[in-house]
Amino acid sequence: MAVNAKYGTPIKRREDPTLIQGMGIYTDDVNLPGTLHAAFVRSGVAHGTITSIDTDAAKESPGVVAVYTAEDLGLNDLPEGGPPVPSPGTMRRPVLARDRVRFIGEAIAVVVAETRAQAVDAVDLVDVDVDDLPVLVDMTKALDEDAPLLFPEHGSNLAAEAPLGAAGALDDADVVITSRYVNQRVAAVPMEPAAAVAAPDPDTGGFRLWAPLQAPHAGQQAVAAGLGIEPEKVRVTVPVVGGGFGARIATYPEQIALVAVARELGRPVRYVESRWETMLAMQHGRAQVQDVELGAKSDGTLTGIRLRVIADCGAYPADATVMPLLTGLMASGVYSIPKVDFHFSAVVTNTTPIGAYRGAGRPEATALLERAMDQLARRLDMDPAEIRRRNFIPPEAFPLTTVAGASYDSGEYERALDKVLENAGYEQLRAQQAERRASNDPKQLGIGLATYVELTGLGSEIGTCIIDEHGKVTVSSGTSPQGQGHDTMFAALVSDVLGVPMDDVVVVHSDTAKVSRGMGTMGSRSLQVGGSAVFNATNTVLDKGKQLAAQMLEASADDIDVVPGRGLGVKGSPDATVSWADLARASVDEANLPEGMESGLAAETDFATPDSSYPFGAHISVVEVDTETGMTTLLRHVTVDDSGRILNPLLAEGQIHGGIAQGAAQALFEEIAFDEDGNCSTGSLVSYAIPSASDLPSYETERTQTPSPLNPLGAKGIGESGAIGSTPAIWNAVVDAVAHLGVDNVDMPASPQRVWQAIQDARAAAPA
Repeated sequence: MAVNAKYGTPIKRREDPTLIQGMGIYTDDVNLPGTLHAAFVRSGVAHGTITSIDTDAAKESPGVVAVYTAEDLGLNDLPEGGPPVPSPGTMRRPVLARDRVRFIGEAIAVVVAETRAQAVDAVDLVDVDVDDLPVLVDMTKALDEDAPLLFPEHGSNLAAEAPLGAAGALDDADVVITSRYVNQRVAAVPMEPAAAVAAPDPDTGGFRLWAPLQAPHAGQQAVAAGLGIEPEKVRVTVPVVGGGFGARIATYPEQIALVAVARELGRPVRYVESRWETMLAMQHGRAQVQDVELGAKSDGTLTGIRLRVIADCGAYPADATVMPLLTGLMASGVYSIPKVDFHFSAVVTNTTPIGAYRGAGRPEATALLERAMDQLARRLDMDPAEIRRRNFIPPEAFPLTTVAGASYDSGEYERALDKVLENAGYEQLRAQQAERRASNDPKQLGIGLATYVELTGLGSEIGTCIIDEHGKVTVSSGTSPQGQGHDTMFAALVSDVLGVPMDDVVVVHSDTAKVSRGMGTMGSRSLQVGGSAVFNATNTVLDKGKQLAAQMLEASADDIDVVPGRGLGVKGSPDATVSWADLARASVDEANLPEGMESGLAAETDFATPDSSYPFGAHISVVEVDTETGMTTLLRHVTVDDSGRILNPLLAEGQIHGGIAQGAAQALFEEIAFDEDGNCSTGSLVSYAIPSASDLPSYETERTQTPSPLNPLGAKGIGESGAIGSTPAIWNAVVDAVAHLGVDNVDMPASPQRVWQAIQDARAAAPA
């Protein structure tokens, strides 16, 4: 791949050969001499008081080195969630359960043995006595007067609430759509289960942790807080990660406990979860019940929206309280809605904790709004595309702050809609649908439309660039990939700026000892924030190089330009060039430096975005629903997504494809469900349905590019766009296929059983 990249050029990921050949080093591949193995004792009841933990039999089991409870390790509780909606300190989560368990799968003790099999066997010998307490699994009952309290000292199950906007949102409406939507709980299901390797660090007298995390520096802080030591005493390294999707932003209690075990024993320790453990213990996503009232004039002009959202936090709130706030922030979507009245209640239940999941609060907003828009269009007998077009925020209105408080940077929503309608052949699809309806074909065609805008690119990030005496370039970033292609992306960016082959660029990330700080990878921020930091650092090095080259070539710095593959040269003089290697060697001798220039071709910059960027797009899904069985078949999925300027179209395409697959999964397949006793009834891949490749159609994608003014690359996020646009498009398509039969809505996932039942209920309710 010795190419000189250009911004906007499709370039294959240079990470792929290593991963495809099985040469990537994952956490479970980190082998240290003398490594022990850990397994966790987990609660088998959803709610109860721990009266005793008997570890004697386990300690006598073959190969067992130690068994630790919370009391043995003396760890601090996990911190409560941070701003803008902090969760109560009275609901902080212990690393290992002490007095009470609050969900099935919560870690209570850790067994350490010479082999993993020995540790797993000994787990069954730990006798945990628990007095059962009443169980709460239904978020809609969490605030009832007789609801069981998870934290009696807190006095209620309310973790957070917040209003947004003003009353009277529906006062000017001629028609109001009223619905309750369930944005169901889903699991991340990464290919790689949760894992960690912890060991004493002889170099610092502290500890090392290898773990699949999205935010290694936040992991460093979490471990240090749990152990009560300085962050500098913890080095976190993230190996290759087998999928993140938001669920690996958090540092898990088991990972913190493992470092404590390494501290106690003075030896390396490893743990790797089973799939069922990951399904129960890794945070889940979504989990909202949304009461929606959307008001409009009789011509379809929107007048206001009133939302009441109940958000399930699971057993411990932490950052789960932020998700519904983001739902409210994006409640007006791409539309000019003059009034937004929003309120959320975030509650705790005896279920697996909730956290970020691809989109984190924003997909929930798009889903409710786009479903309501389709219901409004049907009520007014308008085409779904027309009612959307009528209410779009116009391009000339940007930048603007919505009534919900979101500061949109740029957008051309109608352009994306028109393009997706054209690409899908919308009018022909509607004609085909009419033919099937007229012939009473049992297999009906559904056409679902969704337009969306989302928030991306929070915070700040570090970027560095160094050119060595051989002309090789090393850049670093505080972002940390889980398969997005950061190595390729940053190398291409540097190649474009400096004119060096991509093979000459080394990208460093995912290690707190090699990168001083960073927020990590989440919220579709890597290119626009992390990339901008790298871009700025690289341009600073370029400016230094130009000054030095000007002196060496006896020219003005303004006349120096990049000569791809050769270094820097004088414009119009092809032979007057100097290589990056020669420049780097010259830069360390102060005698060669222009006045005021520091030695070395190196730079470090921080880039902080002044605000978030707002990518947008339009999706059309075409489905076939068998009205006799309820079975849905995805026929086509057509998208036009706009994520600002695109660095590498191949990487962008991959993100869109993956997002559509996850969106389809939520719309049609996936749901985590609990019975009344808090048992997860879909806690394995036998019962938790995920789509395979054969369930998904070929995608028809296109992108427009509306640059963001908020960063030097003009980039916006793209990692979550596919998941945000596809879910409501597919959901709307399923309902559209059977709407003529009287079906008004089908809860997600729109499984065959649910679709069939909705058809039967509609037929039973129809006048004779």
